Amino acid sequence: MWWWRDTIRTAGEAAIDVGFTDNVGGFSDGPLRSLNLGGKVGDDPDRVLRNRSAVAAAAGVADDRLVFMQQSHSTRVATYRTGAAGPIDADGVVTAEQGTALAVLVADCTPILLADPAAGVVGAVHAGRPGMVGRIVDNALDAMATLGGANPVAIVGPSVCGRCYEVPLEMREDAAAVTPASRAVSWAGTPAIDVAAGVVAQLAARDVPVTWVPGCTRESDRLFSYRRDHSAGRFAGVIVQRDQDASFDV
Repeated sequence: MWWWRDTIRTAGEAAIDVGFTDNVGGFSDGPLRSLNLGGKVGDDPDRVLRNRSAVAAAAGVADDRLVFMQQSHSTRVATYRTGAAGPIDADGVVTAEQGTALAVLVADCTPILLADPAAGVVGAVHAGRPGMVGRIVDNALDAMATLGGANPVAIVGPSVCGRCYEVPLEMREDAAAVTPASRAVSWAGTPAIDVAAGVVAQLAARDVPVTWVPGCTRESDRLFSYRRDHSAGRFAGVIVQRDQDASFDV
């Protein structure tokens, strides 16, 4: 179930669990097997709910405390509060609540988890090429700051690597004009974009310490990849702030 997971300990009694799922241990079948968490990729809705429930249980929260966004490659960042009405129409979400697990869905894009342990503020961000170019990272850090999260750390999850993300030259140069670190060359020597490298550079520019989890979605069969298989499911980055007596299960 977990590609990678860790716990950020705080000076007080709280802890922040972070992790990225893989595609193993779920209930979906066919090209979406088995731990597909995406609700808009043609999967049986009941199977998606069972998969999400399994992740919620592994994250130590009730099903309704595993919070997903309606992602659309925007640069919108929302603030989550329990009881908020309607879906979260955004590609980033932040909260200061304990016991709420924030989730970001990806299948090549870059998942970013943010945490300020001292302030008790966490966030989850979806950054594809449009989000990186639109600097959604800055929007998320600014949203955290409004909740008191002035000194966050970031965990950047697995995504398609620069050598596997071939694009037209003009598209690459447009991205590089925003963040030069995103300029890449594919395995074939053609123009490419490294979205994760661009995101890491943007975080570094804001003096945010980064843990960059290795893994290329297109190269690993344990991760969903839209570039490798257009019928792919979605895996998730998950972050939850809790008391120290609980943590992620395997």
